[in-house]
Amino acid sequence: MSLNRQLASQIYYGIGAIIEKIASLFGYPDNPGMPVSSRFSEIEQLRLEKLPMHEVRFPPEPVPNNLIEVLFGVIPKTETIKRVFYESPSEGYYNFYVQDFKNVYFLPDQLSEIIQVFFKVCLDTSGLEAIREVLFISLIAYYNILNLRLCMFWFLSINPYTYPWLFLVYLVDWTEDILQGLVPVVAGVNLTATFWFILIGKVADSLNHLVFTMPFLPSEAQRAQTIINGQVENVLLFRFLPVLWFRKPIPNEIREFWFHDRPDILKFMQKSYGHLDIKLLPDSITISNLEKVTLNPISLQQLEDFNIHKTSINDITDNLSTHILSINNVLNISEFKNYLIQFTHILANY
Repeated sequence: MSLNRQLASQIYYGIGAIIEKIASLFGYPDNPGMPVSSRFSEIEQLRLEKLPMHEVRFPPEPVPNNLIEVLFGVIPKTETIKRVFYESPSEGYYNFYVQDFKNVYFLPDQLSEIIQVFFKVCLDTSGLEAIREVLFISLIAYYNILNLRLCMFWFLSINPYTYPWLFLVYLVDWTEDILQGLVPVVAGVNLTATFWFILIGKVADSLNHLVFTMPFLPSEAQRAQTIINGQVENVLLFRFLPVLWFRKPIPNEIREFWFHDRPDILKFMQKSYGHLDIKLLPDSITISNLEKVTLNPISLQQLEDFNIHKTSINDITDNLSTHILSINNVLNISEFKNYLIQFTHILANY
């Protein structure tokens, strides 16, 4: 083999190894990629077709509520899907449900896990909601700037390349330069602006349908039905023990809150999930200094029993995917749910 062919072969296999390494980060070779056609079953397809749409107006309708908004305009706000929280003696204290829609969106499981584990966003999602609002307002503002730039073509007396109009050119015309070679021209009409309007509107509208599921992962949703405004509606339930609280340590701030402010939650977690290898006590509390701490209504003997009789079990999430599959809106986790329900009832009867 000549030197050129050897070099070409090494480059070929080297690039192939790099591509396989990058693809492995996305699940290759177990991840088959995007399917050619939909793999929904007929029953699943019929179920999806019966779901309602979460319909919102875009741009949001400017309805002023006070004189200031009448004079200076209304700040656009998202119309999100509401989370309804509830407490149950058998299901726990952090349960919630959302109404199921065709166009409901969730964060990918990996991104949701990163946000919860590394950024400590577990129960309070106000920061994420603020980011969503700022992003939504920014998109609406850019949408209006783009609209104003296009309207300037109708005013021949205005030179857009003079101040202050030049700022509009800086903000908008770069999109024309980037997309002009990608968007086709139909009957001599450049559709770049139309395509850009559609893209901005779609992204901004999708923020209205985005649901944050902390402390759960999106794939932990369970389909159910409930009565809303006198009608039976399909909902997605998030209840019992979040999978991340089983796979990762529960944030210490939450355990501190249970121990000092909400001992009823700590007692429930101890009784329901004490058989799992989960640390429920805060880092500052150990068995050796429990005698110095007054915990009511949980007794010292209960906490000692809890630590003594904890049993190590295999990670039951090994058989539980935490990713939203392309063939379903949510993942069926009935095995995990039935496992928890069984132990909850046994401990309750005990």
